[in-house]
Amino acid sequence: MADLDSEVPPLPPRYRFRDLLLGEQGWQSDDRVQVEFYMNENTFKERLKLFFIKNQRSSLRIRLFNFSLKLLSCFLYIIRVLLDDPTQGFGCKELNQSCSDQNCTPGTIDWSPIIWVNRSLPLWGLQVSVALISLFETLLLSYLSYKGNIWEQILRIPFLLEIINAVPFIITIFWPVLRNLFIPVFLNCWLAKHALENMINDLHRAIQRTQSAMFNQVLILISTLLCLIFTCICGIQHLERAGNRLTLFDSLYFCIVTFSTVGFGDVTPKIWPSKLLVVIMICVALVVLPIQFEQLAYLWMERQKSGGNYSRHRAQTEKHIVLCVSSLKIDLLMDFLNEFYAHPRLQDYYVVILCPTEMDAQVRRVLQIPMWSQRVIYLQGSALKDQDLLRAKMDDAEACFILSSRCEVDRTAADHQTILRAWAVKDFAPNCPLYVQILKPENKFHIKFADHVVCEEEFKYAMLALNCICPATSTLITLLVHTSRGQTVPWEAFRQLTGTKQTLNRESQQSPEQWQKLYGRCSGNEVYHINLEESTFFAEYEGKSFTYASFHAHKKFGVCLIGVRKEDSKNILLNPGPRYIMSSTDICFYINITKEENSAFKKQEKHKKKKESKLSYHGASRLPVHSIIASMGTVAIDLQDTGCRTSSKPTLALPSEGGKEGRRPSIAPVLEVADSSSLQTCDLLSDQSEDETTPSDDEVSAGLEYAKGYPPYSPYIGSSPTFCHLLQEKVPFCCLRLDKGCQHNYYEDAKAYGFKNKLIIVAAETAGNGLYNFIVPLRAYYRPKKELNPIVLLLDNPPDMHFLDAICWFPMVYYMVGSIDNLDDLLRCGVTFAANMVVVDKESTMSAEEDYMADAKTIVNVQTLFRLFSSLSIITELTHPANMRFMQFRAKDCYSLALSKLEKKEREKGSNLAFMFRLPFAAGRVFSISMLDTLLYQSFVKDYMISITRLLLGLDTTPGSGFLCSMKITEEDLWIRTYARLYQKLCSSTGDIPIGVYRTESQKLTTSESQISISVEEWEDTKDTKEQISYRSSHRNSTSSDQSDHPLLRRKSMQWARRLSRRVPRHSGKTTEKINQQRMNLYRRSERQELAELVKNRMKHLGLSPAGYDEMNDHQNTLSYILINPSPDTRLELNDIVYLIRPDPLAYVPNSAPNRKDSFCNTVGQDTREETQL
Repeated sequence: MADLDSEVPPLPPRYRFRDLLLGEQGWQSDDRVQVEFYMNENTFKERLKLFFIKNQRSSLRIRLFNFSLKLLSCFLYIIRVLLDDPTQGFGCKELNQSCSDQNCTPGTIDWSPIIWVNRSLPLWGLQVSVALISLFETLLLSYLSYKGNIWEQILRIPFLLEIINAVPFIITIFWPVLRNLFIPVFLNCWLAKHALENMINDLHRAIQRTQSAMFNQVLILISTLLCLIFTCICGIQHLERAGNRLTLFDSLYFCIVTFSTVGFGDVTPKIWPSKLLVVIMICVALVVLPIQFEQLAYLWMERQKSGGNYSRHRAQTEKHIVLCVSSLKIDLLMDFLNEFYAHPRLQDYYVVILCPTEMDAQVRRVLQIPMWSQRVIYLQGSALKDQDLLRAKMDDAEACFILSSRCEVDRTAADHQTILRAWAVKDFAPNCPLYVQILKPENKFHIKFADHVVCEEEFKYAMLALNCICPATSTLITLLVHTSRGQTVPWEAFRQLTGTKQTLNRESQQSPEQWQKLYGRCSGNEVYHINLEESTFFAEYEGKSFTYASFHAHKKFGVCLIGVRKEDSKNILLNPGPRYIMSSTDICFYINITKEENSAFKKQEKHKKKKESKLSYHGASRLPVHSIIASMGTVAIDLQDTGCRTSSKPTLALPSEGGKEGRRPSIAPVLEVADSSSLQTCDLLSDQSEDETTPSDDEVSAGLEYAKGYPPYSPYIGSSPTFCHLLQEKVPFCCLRLDKGCQHNYYEDAKAYGFKNKLIIVAAETAGNGLYNFIVPLRAYYRPKKELNPIVLLLDNPPDMHFLDAICWFPMVYYMVGSIDNLDDLLRCGVTFAANMVVVDKESTMSAEEDYMADAKTIVNVQTLFRLFSSLSIITELTHPANMRFMQFRAKDCYSLALSKLEKKEREKGSNLAFMFRLPFAAGRVFSISMLDTLLYQSFVKDYMISITRLLLGLDTTPGSGFLCSMKITEEDLWIRTYARLYQKLCSSTGDIPIGVYRTESQKLTTSESQISISVEEWEDTKDTKEQISYRSSHRNSTSSDQSDHPLLRRKSMQWARRLSRRVPRHSGKTTEKINQQRMNLYRRSERQELAELVKNRMKHLGLSPAGYDEMNDHQNTLSYILINPSPDTRLELNDIVYLIRPDPLAYVPNSAPNRKDSFCNTVGQDTREETQL
């Protein structure tokens, strides 16, 4: 305290207590001087200029007063005309007397009525007063605006008109004889027009609002037209005082008839001055009016391009949302409109598009369609300007969607623009909900304040990673987040497209169309929510376990309960497990063809249910959109089976009584409340614990030990922490390079590492931070250590050091600099040992001159991979979903052509997913991030969709929430028979919730003719053609390259070789035989053999053993598709892959576990942080 007191300086002597009491009296002796500062020069002229010109409000008042004076002068002129009588002579007596003394001939003009008028004394006094005030104001403003050139002020048209109208009245004050002299006061209308224009400008300045150029131009046009008509009316009426003596109304009638080019001729000017005035006015009108109309038309066209304003009245009485984009493409617009207006309660909403670029021609044509022209308003403007945000009435909008431009070359710059738009909208309208799409994850924390955020690279890489574990996850998520009608494809339409004859047997009729019916119907399933106490589906399960409610709701109503959210919590729990007890305040999330509010419940008799359950597999009936009819079979429940399937190659244990004849194997019941004695924790946790305690011999020899924990380093801010498999010590950066040895190891290719599991190869242009989200799901803690696949990153450009620092803690993660264009790079990175090849779209090719050509390089490269390594599972990302029809393209395949026609028909029907029946999309081998744009659009109605999708993809980890995984149906599992029994088996044993099935079937239509590399010439006879057709029908699935197995192919090759040999010149002796032999060998080889030989030769050249490369079987004759939430009586088939939501293994660790488990759980509890809520 002493130090602080010493730092305070003492008061000056004059600041004493007496001075404080006396106040200002004590300051009078002070020698200080008060100084005033002025914004402008403190002179009389500057003060007048400030009042009359610079100050907005005072200037507006002055101009309004001036405008009123001009209108008053015109009104006084009309009064004078109405009171005047042209038959009486007024004015100078001397002039009148001289005129009357003359003998006027009939052809001469009497000028006295034109020069002199009858002006009463009160009227003259008013007009003189108005003239004095107007002249004084004009002179004062000219003086204040004088800038050194006096002739510029004098020769201005408004100044000259003011002199003509005001000075004669002032002269009459000093010379009363001229009081009745005619003065063209009606010309003040042009001064009124000039004052009106200035007044409007000052008005906009005063209220701080930008004037509308369109409004100003319309105002100028109307005022110009009125001034022309008024001038013509008054001029003709006055000149005709010496002629027809027309009234004001007759003059008005004549002007309207003349200017409208009608010209009745009943009223015409009589004397030549009035005729001359008509000619002058018509010439002026022909010059002035077209210029005004041209400017008006130009402004109208510009306004049509930039859009108008969304009025305040409409914003307050109607509901609207604002869509902010950098550039608007037709695909983006249609995806948004179709998805947004797919919800019934959004039909009355208006969409205001705010875009800085000019409207595209295709967009303009679409917005002219009546369905969209009444709903969509396009405004050209920037979200960074408050004026444009005010035009869009952002402060009254229900929501604002800000989308990034993914076609930009510099995606970081595109994100920066999105961030600024989000900041500008938040600053202008803080209460407007924001829905933001961002491209790169490192920029996500800048817009954390937004209500909903979708990061493209986060979702993309996580989805591609899960595609390697759970096939077709991308298709599963895409179908769930799209609003689909679930339409089935009639077999008759498909039969007409494929040209299949009706003579096909029953099985061949079922196989091609059955998958489309099932797949099309199940694609209509979406995620909905409802409060448990208000639900007919789930209200009866209050106080029961989650798995019990999920199983019985599916059995009774056909709905799949996947998650819940407590009333007092914001976190959604996917499959919290059998220990979770349902509460009346819980919000339930379920998958169904439609939401419960749109469902009608019908009770049917038991025998009808059985009959429908028997017939549903052979001919699946279409589920109506607004009704759900429960048609479920019964499940025999006799014995309780507590067998739990292992996480690696699981099987559903067959009960011991299942082998009795005449008795169907029974399944344990799903308990209402979980029993700790009967409920098993998933083997996942015990298997992992066992792996931790007993490392394998290979790991011990390699000196690598795995641990579980949170990654110590994240490449960007805002990533959600995920519990993963990690190394005890990070790997040196040199060891991460796959194709180059170092001092720690000498391996230079994937073969040398001797991996037990097959590789997962990711081909990308750069190692962006989003690629981190590809690695995390594949190294999540719930994945068994024995099933971890090595990950190889094939990068065009070397990765940054901070990215290597983030991935060096993960086991079996490597990178290699190379490209998929180079076969040598593919072989070095181990493509022959890979299970999956993920091809990420390159950023440098996204901005092609022709939009849809952005995927050209990727498509051709993937097609090459498909031909070289046909058994390799290739997962491709494309920029445009429409280009997926080129994936695995086969020009002569009848089945692909039929699907192409089917896609066109679906697009004509207005389907949101016209490409859903394309084989690559249905099988999950192709994906486009633009298909996930609807996730952001749906969050306006379903605010939980982003959270559920992030949980399914593993981007967020909520304690107690389950994760997405899969299991394969083997021959040992076929005893389960139906999907309902599988549901019961999983719920009663492991607590897993199945949500769908991935099914692979053999394609029974004619295979591609491109599989045969030797074409048939037109000159071949009909017999050979018939033999070829019969051969194809009997051997359509055969892809063997051995010529001995194909007699027809060998015979055609021989015919072709003999034909060619006859055309070439003859050679003698051994040369001819050698050439013929080489030709025979060349044409005997199939394309498959040539490609295999090419790959093997390159492997030998690189020093790689070709033993690992087999002549891969072609999988072109199979098709795969997804069944989301199939009906309970759906039959399970061999090799079906079931999508499961498995409970969190950490939630079932008992408290009485060994100390190692206790410490493990405590560590998890301490390190678990709240995930980033978007």
